[in-house]
Amino acid sequence: MESFQLIASLDKNLIEVLSLSIMVSLSSLTIACFIGIPLGTVLAIKRFYFRKTLLAIINSLMGLPPVLVGLIVYLYLSRSGPLGWLGILYSPTAMIIAQVILIAPIITALSNQIIEELHEDYRDLFLSLNAKPMQAVIAYIYDSRYSLLTVILAGFGRAISEVGAVIIVGGNIDHLTRVMTTAIALETSKGNLTLALGLGIILLTISLCISLLAMWIKSFSKRYAHA
Repeated sequence: MESFQLIASLDKNLIEVLSLSIMVSLSSLTIACFIGIPLGTVLAIKRFYFRKTLLAIINSLMGLPPVLVGLIVYLYLSRSGPLGWLGILYSPTAMIIAQVILIAPIITALSNQIIEELHEDYRDLFLSLNAKPMQAVIAYIYDSRYSLLTVILAGFGRAISEVGAVIIVGGNIDHLTRVMTTAIALETSKGNLTLALGLGIILLTISLCISLLAMWIKSFSKRYAHA
């Protein structure tokens, strides 16, 4: 009950953590989409020698352990690392980089599956029209926009629920890099279950809304296709 009261009162710490979580997740998702969707589309319509190998690597990267990603990013961004001069370790930027590495393979692989199915249906049509590859890419992305939206929602759900990588590269610093998942872990260890439960309820609500929205988009796309 106290957790719901904390949410209803718009507690300052809770809102701060929630805002940073959404900012980091949306930023990493946007970057991952700009990388993953065009790459997945190109891999679906182009045929080259190492294509299957590249797809196999991307599919395997979907299961990357978050703590491993966090460790790799940490080693690169630490003072002794090759990118240490940037000075962005223990910052939201480092957290975004780690999340992009985790999300981009998911966006790429799922986009590739969707576009490849469309390519099988429309390949001959585009060949007869002598369409340029970039025109085909744009057409495929537009035609599969509703399916790709569910992919994007899946990526957002993966980003906002991430804890392993962001706690390593972010450091869980109060008022700077503390997001919902890391805050839940910290507050639980401190025995502050009211705030931990409040953040957990918000995280669960966001996940539920994402699932419902994905289902609605899928249902809407089917009705749109048969219209």
